[in-house]
Amino acid sequence: MPFKPAFKFPATPSARALWFVFQRDRLLLKENEKGRRVPCTEDLAQIKLAPIRSQYLGTLDDRACYAAELPVENQVMNGFQLKGLRETFGQLEEELIWIAGRANQLVDWSRNHQFCGHCGLPTEDKSQERAKFCPACGLVNYPRLSPAVIMAVVKGDRLLLASNKRFKSGFYSVLAGFVEPGETLEECVAREIKEEVGISVKNIRYFGSQPWPFPNSLMVGFLADFAGGEIKADQSEIADAGWFAADNLPSIPPKITIARHLIDWFVGRNQTTKIR
Repeated sequence: MPFKPAFKFPATPSARALWFVFQRDRLLLKENEKGRRVPCTEDLAQIKLAPIRSQYLGTLDDRACYAAELPVENQVMNGFQLKGLRETFGQLEEELIWIAGRANQLVDWSRNHQFCGHCGLPTEDKSQERAKFCPACGLVNYPRLSPAVIMAVVKGDRLLLASNKRFKSGFYSVLAGFVEPGETLEECVAREIKEEVGISVKNIRYFGSQPWPFPNSLMVGFLADFAGGEIKADQSEIADAGWFAADNLPSIPPKITIARHLIDWFVGRNQTTKIR
């Protein structure tokens, strides 16, 4: 059965429940002879680990799932490891990675909204929905979402790819950027492309979306056609940018990402050989 989200804690605790526990932005995993897995209630009980600020996520295959935070001062016992979410790509099942991403986002939100941003008093969890409210002034805070666009720009049989200076391994990807207040998604697509590489686009259309919990983005994917201009990379962000053919791509993002989905869409249109 697929994951079913929920926010109200079940009446009866389960020893089989899965715990997505984070210390800062690293996920706690249990090691065994088969690799790494998400720990269950029994695992945490065995090492007498008591996470803080726990939240109910829902169920996966009828197993309850929880998010929680591990205090910074707590040491990880033998048989467990802390891993960054990106490190789990290819190591955990994809569905578990996305549940972990949801947990990471909620842990980050809960940690950063313990006090009211208006009057400074402690907040409480609402019982009717996933939100925090201030019992003194009534301010309500919902889990934060930061919308961002990500887009494949096509020029004939070429795809625009760029290497961002933040990319540690120097891979290339499609362009992306955060939406500004008062801006439509399509306006953001055109603005980000113009700012980052200096070209204009047309025929902007929706492709798909993906949560990106680092810590709270929602990536909205678009396709766009080249309309004019010459590539002039923004030197503050972009290390290199260019047009690439489907059979001559540089190093690109992993398959789990919407960036890769956009690139694979382009490849599927322009060549028959699948990329790895």
